[in-house]
Amino acid sequence: MITHFIEYATYLLPKAVGSTIIHIRLNHNGVIEMLIDSHAHLDMPEFEKDREQVLERALEGGVTRVITIGIDLPSSLKALELANKYDFIFSTIGYHPHNAKDADDSTLEELAKLGREPKVIAWGEIGLDFYRRHSPPEKQKRIFEEQLDMAGHFDLPVIIHDRDAHREVFEILKEKGNTSRKGVIHCFSGDYKMAMAFIEMGFHISIPGTVTYKKASVVQEVAASIPIESLLIETDAPFLTPVPERGKRNEPLFVTYTARKIAELRQMDFRELARRTSENVNRLFRLP
Repeated sequence: MITHFIEYATYLLPKAVGSTIIHIRLNHNGVIEMLIDSHAHLDMPEFEKDREQVLERALEGGVTRVITIGIDLPSSLKALELANKYDFIFSTIGYHPHNAKDADDSTLEELAKLGREPKVIAWGEIGLDFYRRHSPPEKQKRIFEEQLDMAGHFDLPVIIHDRDAHREVFEILKEKGNTSRKGVIHCFSGDYKMAMAFIEMGFHISIPGTVTYKKASVVQEVAASIPIESLLIETDAPFLTPVPERGKRNEPLFVTYTARKIAELRQMDFRELARRTSENVNRLFRLP
């Protein structure tokens, strides 16, 4: 089995980052450590100067897949470009609630043209954000609902942004029922009761680096207690950098700190947590 994985890595990963030879890290038992960063923003300007090196570090550190997220039409196009360039990157399309003010029938139609692309595996990041309100709440709701319908049309799972809008997001998703292939509540910030309500509706819960913060008792309880089959792990890079790198730009490699903290909270072997959460990502997004 180890030989199989090493042959796979030798075949796939040199293609993934130019001509760089990637050396996969083995733990003390000789088992390859594999994690998936289920949510990052690799298209953002913070990565322009060293994106190649960021990806090299992720691969060398055992992060074998990254999902890069669209937040409007330009970023969705850039995310898809990155996914088509690198074997281990997959992309999503969508209008973030901050950018809902810029979305209209024309831009949504342009997004829809990307819905059948092989490397597009979800619709998102979509949802509601009543904390910063960069877009009017009513416009956020309308664009959110329209995108849920579009995701259902393309049979794509959704990636949900929910900040200070738990009740509204829950009610909209409940009303839409089975119009989409469910999805994930990204960067979850609610409590255990709310997490279980989303899970019972068929959604996954994704935990970011905030779980490593000292005062993050609520998200720590969620990470420790929800069913393992509903758990995803993410960086939300370049944001929400986990301890001990907090204060720096976040990057996919740092998902390892988040995973280790969650394994500690669940009193679970790190390798088993990595395996189970990676299986969850592959199943939810139907990754090859």
